[in-house]
Amino acid sequence: MSRLVVGECIVDLHPEGAESGDHGDAGSYARRPGGAPANVAVGLARLGEAPALWTRLGRDGFGDFLAATLREEGIPEAYVERDPDAPTGLAVVALDADGDRSFSLYLDGTASTRLAPGRVGDDALAAVDWLHVGGVEFAHEPSRSAVFDLLERVPDGVTVSFDPNARPSLWREFDYADTLARTLPDVDVVVASAEDLDPAGYEGAAEAVASAVVADGPHTALITRGAAGAYARSTADAPWGAGHAEHPAFDADVVDTTGAGDAFTAGAIEALDGGASLSDALRFANAVGARATTAQGAMAALPTRETVDSVLDGR
Repeated sequence: MSRLVVGECIVDLHPEGAESGDHGDAGSYARRPGGAPANVAVGLARLGEAPALWTRLGRDGFGDFLAATLREEGIPEAYVERDPDAPTGLAVVALDADGDRSFSLYLDGTASTRLAPGRVGDDALAAVDWLHVGGVEFAHEPSRSAVFDLLERVPDGVTVSFDPNARPSLWREFDYADTLARTLPDVDVVVASAEDLDPAGYEGAAEAVASAVVADGPHTALITRGAAGAYARSTADAPWGAGHAEHPAFDADVVDTTGAGDAFTAGAIEALDGGASLSDALRFANAVGARATTAQGAMAALPTRETVDSVLDGR
């Protein structure tokens, strides 16, 4: 199986000593690797085979830190670009008492927004079995054009998954709802929370949102519900067949929910691409997501296959 993940790899700055999520009172910040697509790529690497990651880092200290992290996780370097003219993107993470997080993103003009069309050639794309794309890239040019170009060239037989990852503060030049309307016909699997899809007009409970999504092009929608677990629906066009499933969340000693959705996405891709049923994939993805909340930082607690199997064996 050959997989390609596309999107930002950035530095998450976690405030130390701040209370109630107010990072304005922090005296120092802990540097940790992040970015939703990068989290998915590392999650997949820990679960089995490392995918390629097409991303762009600044040629600065933060970029060096992220490049070293990806290398240590076994991510191939072929599409990890370094930009001499733009800094590495940053996010300041705030946590409340329950470990839930919010972000202040600093991406304008950074390397992660400067992916260029044509970087992944047709021959390389034809060798991919599964392509996963993050939504943040659509908020900025030229990365927006680069990802649309990639989606337009995907050959038959490649499964395309998409995480909209709505970040309202980023959407200044382009419209989020129109962007999703353009993207979904080129996508097979959507993995998102209802909150990510609500700004694009997909309203209601997870069941209604999933049904509306698959009506607009994708054959499968997986809707994460945090502590309530997840719901999924697929049509007859899906390799795993038509159906729907839901699964409650696994118990976890939650420290930090940063990256839990990305861990879920990695688990879903790993399971579905490996031939699992929709129900089994949802269960596996929930276990991966729950395990990822047990340490601070998006990548710190991303589990191995053995860890996930032990969670599943216990329930």
